[in-house]
Amino acid sequence: MENTWVYRGTEPIKIKQYLHSLGMGHRLFNDIKNGQGEFLVDHRPVRPTTKILPNQPLTIKVQPEPIDPTVQVSTADLSVVYEDDNWLVVDKPAGVSSVPGPTQPTDTILNRVTGYLRQGQSPDQRPHLVTRLDRYTSGLMLIAKHNVATSMISPQVQTHQMLKEYLAVVQGRLPEPYQLITSPIARVTGQAQRVVDPDGQKAETEYWVEETKGDYSLVRLHLHSGRTHQIRVHLNSIVGDALYGGDCSIVDHQLLQAFRLAFVDPFSEEQRTFELPMDERFNQIWSH
Repeated sequence: MENTWVYRGTEPIKIKQYLHSLGMGHRLFNDIKNGQGEFLVDHRPVRPTTKILPNQPLTIKVQPEPIDPTVQVSTADLSVVYEDDNWLVVDKPAGVSSVPGPTQPTDTILNRVTGYLRQGQSPDQRPHLVTRLDRYTSGLMLIAKHNVATSMISPQVQTHQMLKEYLAVVQGRLPEPYQLITSPIARVTGQAQRVVDPDGQKAETEYWVEETKGDYSLVRLHLHSGRTHQIRVHLNSIVGDALYGGDCSIVDHQLLQAFRLAFVDPFSEEQRTFELPMDERFNQIWSH
C-alpha cells in the first residue's frame, strides 16, 4: 500500500515534520523508519531524515495488513455509503453491534467489513473502526482500510474535530428549542450505567429541537465530547432506552441515528461530509 502527497510549503522540511503536520503519529513513522515500509521522494527511496523541497512528492509504502485470524468473516449485507483506497463509510443498521462481543460474536460491522474487504480482494484486510455506534444506534460509521489511515485520522478523533451529529426521538418536550448541555458524566460504581455527576468527566452535548408531535420531540444533537452513553444520559427520556428506562410500548429500543459525519481527509486534504435521510424506524413514533 502506498500514499503520495505533494509538499506545498515554501521552505524545505524534514519528512517526519511534514508527516506529523498531516496527522501521522510517532509510532507509525518509527515503524516505517525501522523497516516496515519506506519513504520515497520524487519516487526514489530516501532516508527518513531527508528534507523535502517545495512541490516535491513524498510517497510512503507500507506492507499490507493480513486478515485478523481472531475475527470471523461475515458475508452479511453491508450498506456502503462511500469508499476509496483509504476509507469506508457505512450505514450501520440498528440491532447490529460495531465489534464482536458476548451477544454478537460473529456478525458485527467489523466482521462484515472484514468479509467485504476479503471478497473485494483488498490488499489490506484488517479494517480499523474509527467511529463506533451502540448496538441499537443506526447510521454512519467511518472505517479506515489500513493502519496509515488510522494514524492520520487519530488527531481529529482525539481533539473532537470530526463532526458527528445525531437524530433522536425523545419522549416529552424539551425545556428549550436549543441548549448546550455541559453536565459532567460519571459511571455508577459496579454498573454499566452512567449518570450526571458533578464529580464526573466533562461532557458537552448541543441539541436543537427539529419538530414536536404530541408527547415526542425530534432532536438533532452535536457531540463535543465522546463519553459512554453521553446522549442517553444528557437526554434521559429517549424513547425505549432499555438501559435507562423510557416508554417501551411503541418501540423496544432507543431511536437514535448518526445521520451526519464530516472530517478532513488527511490524504486529499479535502473536507468530506456525509448525510443520511431520517431512519425509517422513526416513523414508528411519527406516524403513531
